[in-house]
Amino acid sequence: MVEREVVVRPMGRPGDLGWVVMAHGEFYDREFGWDTGFETLVSRIVADYAEEKDPGPQSAWVAEVDGARAGCIFCVRHDDRTAKLRLLLVDPHARGLGLGARLVEECLTFARDAGYEAITLWTNDVLGSARRIYQKHGFELVDEEPHHSFGHDLVGQTWQRSL
Repeated sequence: MVEREVVVRPMGRPGDLGWVVMAHGEFYDREFGWDTGFETLVSRIVADYAEEKDPGPQSAWVAEVDGARAGCIFCVRHDDRTAKLRLLLVDPHARGLGLGARLVEECLTFARDAGYEAITLWTNDVLGSARRIYQKHGFELVDEEPHHSFGHDLVGQTWQRSL
């Protein structure tokens, strides 16, 4: 079996931000049939990050496999004491390489080093693989609420952990 080159690097190369929006839009349409409302949400999150709309420490990372983008994660300010994990994505072709766990670990390390005391995230219950990664990293479910978004009836979940 050929060993693949896996790199996790800070976001910031030309095309990174656009790739995040495109990859989320295409993946969630293909896997879950979500409409462009989700891609719109992702583009707002990415734009807010790029424009540094929230004061306080923030960062983002891109995972590459054999030189091609294959995953991402963002860590932004939720409030003075709490960071927010956003936009975790691993391309299906790169699954099984531990990218999701590595990206979450980068986010947690950054949040802890930046002085945040806790970290939170919002996801949907249909995203089982991501939820398992969050649970393995100590996140606990603190709230659930049904909603209709992206063309579907979903159950939104808020997860949190101390740092």
